[in-house]
Amino acid sequence: GGCSFDRCDEVLAPFAEKDYKKHLEEGREFIDDEDKVKAFAKKRTQKDIYDAMQSLEYEINTMFSSQGQTPFTTLGFGLGTNWIEREIQKDILQVRIEGLGREHRTAIFPKLVFSLKKGLNLHPGDPNYDIKKLALECATKRMYPDVLSYDKIIDITGSFKAPMGCRSFLQGWKDEQGREVNSGRMNLGVVTLNLPRIAMESQGDMDRFWEIFNDRLELGRQACEYKAKKVTEAKPVNAPTLYEYGAFGQGVGDDGDVNDFFKNGRATVSLGYIGLYEVGTVFYGPDWEKNPEAKAFTLEVVKKMHDACAKWEKEDPNHYHYSVYSTPSESLTDRFCRLDTEKFGKVKDITDKEYYTNSFHYDVRKHPTPFEKLDFEKDYPYYAAGGFIHYCEYPNLKQNPAALEAVWDWAYDRVGYLGTNTPIDKCYECGFAGEFKSTAKGFECPQCGNHNPETCDCVKRTCGYLGNPLKRPMVHGRHEEIAHRAKHMSLGMVSEEASLEKQKNS
Repeated sequence: GGCSFDRCDEVLAPFAEKDYKKHLEEGREFIDDEDKVKAFAKKRTQKDIYDAMQSLEYEINTMFSSQGQTPFTTLGFGLGTNWIEREIQKDILQVRIEGLGREHRTAIFPKLVFSLKKGLNLHPGDPNYDIKKLALECATKRMYPDVLSYDKIIDITGSFKAPMGCRSFLQGWKDEQGREVNSGRMNLGVVTLNLPRIAMESQGDMDRFWEIFNDRLELGRQACEYKAKKVTEAKPVNAPTLYEYGAFGQGVGDDGDVNDFFKNGRATVSLGYIGLYEVGTVFYGPDWEKNPEAKAFTLEVVKKMHDACAKWEKEDPNHYHYSVYSTPSESLTDRFCRLDTEKFGKVKDITDKEYYTNSFHYDVRKHPTPFEKLDFEKDYPYYAAGGFIHYCEYPNLKQNPAALEAVWDWAYDRVGYLGTNTPIDKCYECGFAGEFKSTAKGFECPQCGNHNPETCDCVKRTCGYLGNPLKRPMVHGRHEEIAHRAKHMSLGMVSEEASLEKQKNS
């Protein structure tokens, strides 16, 4: 699981304000001119903010779990407006652009999620538009930040917030005093339905599909309830930082009931799903994305999960919020496909790929434009508001951030959460910078064949998060899925398509 620091620029700003006041007092000891004192204090505070953001980046990247993993952390930012909040935003991005260490490697964590908002930073003339431009530069060089469309996130999830971890979203929720609360809330677990297996078991019989589907839904409900029940068996002393000292909210004390943090919709429990593309393929063939009947069928699959979750929430004595979650499937993309290959054999365009497609995503092997891909995917998150992300594949964007901006701007009114995939691999042996080649032994420099993690930096989007497959090899299915990803048009086509879309909208 992952944890997120939502609106971190706004949360940290009061502490930087204290720092600024301290420097004001220092300046007044030696400087008589108040304007010069303020300039001195501001310059010192700016340096302190940069140092703090750099320290945060390095500390996260030098912490490891017992399994050797860096903590799965996400920073949400971009809505602050005063000079300190702006400085925090800029420094988060500048530190990421600078990279880690002498070789300036791309940091995998924390994941950066930048908020776009009309009137604040979306268009030229907006007060924070300069920070959006910096975010674009950062995304072309480091893939992060991903972006949130402020209005669309509210439309889909009921309130604005950053995702928990890579893609899990809370729904809007208010406490007994009527205050909107997002910080300190959580997800109690995810159970994922193997939709391609259900489709293949039905042998193309739609009635049989729904019969099996409903049976698996009930099994999913039982599994979700079991997960939630196990979490409530914890005692505050098991995790005092969470339950007693404020991470989840007002502490419950040594003898308190941890369920107070979860019930009545405060926590989510999620029903996940994988492989809508493969489901559509069973019934409508491998090129079904442009078939309205097929699209309606796959939407109905997600809607039925949504409706089931709403029913479970009403019937649950604790009223946990059951939500549909578009599972990232870092390992299930391999495991489910491998198990189904054993059961059904090599099925063309389904198991023979050796991976299953993430949630509602367009077939990664095809070449839609970013606009066609996002237009196809945009309808599903309304029924899967518990977790979702979109992303597009691009060529090298460093020389043309305007092309990426065209996609961001077009997507603002259509999708809530968008990631950028662009080649940023680097070989320190021969100096190659671009996209490493996928081989049977992993990814390697196409120029010199180097695949030593000590002398090259290979960064790929696993799904929601980035990963370095040379340092932590991916499961076979995920490696195959990444290797099959097709680019969604050239840079010139992006700019031209965006121009046409703007004319069409106007």
